[in-house]
Amino acid sequence: MQLADRAVAMLAAVHARPGLTRAEASRLLGIGTGGAAEVVGTLVAAGLLAEGLPAPTPARGRPTRRLTAHPEGPVVLAAAISHVSWQVDAVELGGASVDGVVGRHEGGAAPVLLTEIGDAVHELRRRLGDRVQGLGVSAPGVVVAERYVDAVSLGWTGVDLATLWPDADLFVADNDATLAALAESRRGAAADARAALHLRVDAGLGGALVDAGRLVGGARGTAGEFGHLPLGDPAVRCPCGAAGCWGTAVDGGALARLLHEPAPADPAGYARSVVDRAGDGEAAASAAVRAVATALGRGIGGLVNALDPDVVTLGDVAADLLAAAPVALERSYRDGLMQFRRAAPPPVVPATLGEIGPLVGAAERVWDRWWAALRR
Repeated sequence: MQLADRAVAMLAAVHARPGLTRAEASRLLGIGTGGAAEVVGTLVAAGLLAEGLPAPTPARGRPTRRLTAHPEGPVVLAAAISHVSWQVDAVELGGASVDGVVGRHEGGAAPVLLTEIGDAVHELRRRLGDRVQGLGVSAPGVVVAERYVDAVSLGWTGVDLATLWPDADLFVADNDATLAALAESRRGAAADARAALHLRVDAGLGGALVDAGRLVGGARGTAGEFGHLPLGDPAVRCPCGAAGCWGTAVDGGALARLLHEPAPADPAGYARSVVDRAGDGEAAASAAVRAVATALGRGIGGLVNALDPDVVTLGDVAADLLAAAPVALERSYRDGLMQFRRAAPPPVVPATLGEIGPLVGAAERVWDRWWAALRR
């Protein structure tokens, strides 16, 4: 399918702001009301958009209808893999999930897990038929060439994620923290920011900088591995092979070392349990949480100095640390800032999308590619 630029722009606008009226779309896209009506009519006839009930308006004149996803319109599939679970959702225009499959795993061989997830992808394609336009995948590791993942938490090296749908016309994969950053900039706490820094702690630390709505991906698309900055204890060896990685100072493993407890099999789940223990008044857990929050804040200060974001959003365990030890995190963050930034430092806030951020970001990447394909 090929569409005129105005039609694609209209679809993208409704995707970004579901419930947009014709009049609002006309102003947003800089086209007349007659032109907007013509574009909308074309898209409705093509089964790409639907018009809802008229929007209430105090002004005189014909009421305008809200634009939404067509009930039988296109969807994209988004898959999110973590070190303990996976999820595949079908996402319609506007970002709402219309169907999905979830599962849990205990790591192990990549072919076994990818077969299970691939079966879920196949099932959703069977249910939704030609509505499915492509697949985006979020993975907990370094993703090269938008398909090959090295995930130390799963013991994977060079695993080809494209085997989830080998003949897909539209396929893209990326790191989970990178996709969570994109999601927060589009639909979360950083939606109004020009430059947003997102940090996510799960089994390690990752993140990304989003500038003017676009990910800063680097030469190979692997930028954002902030957890491997040498801000941790040099005596601690990271699973990546380097010594002193920042991620090893802020995750569940760091909490376990501080508490002299065994290394956790599920670092994120363990970290949340320690935060809960601290909330229940356990002194040792409280001290460990403050220490890890301090290490997180110090690194955030360094990244703010280097990257100059408007806002810093924290996801998953990082958000839990912010909630549990805000004073310790804020103090170390401000202490690490250059003097000229301290009067009005970028706010550090919890991500609003939480655990679904990577899934939302994966869907956004596929929609972005779909817009481009429609113009060809």
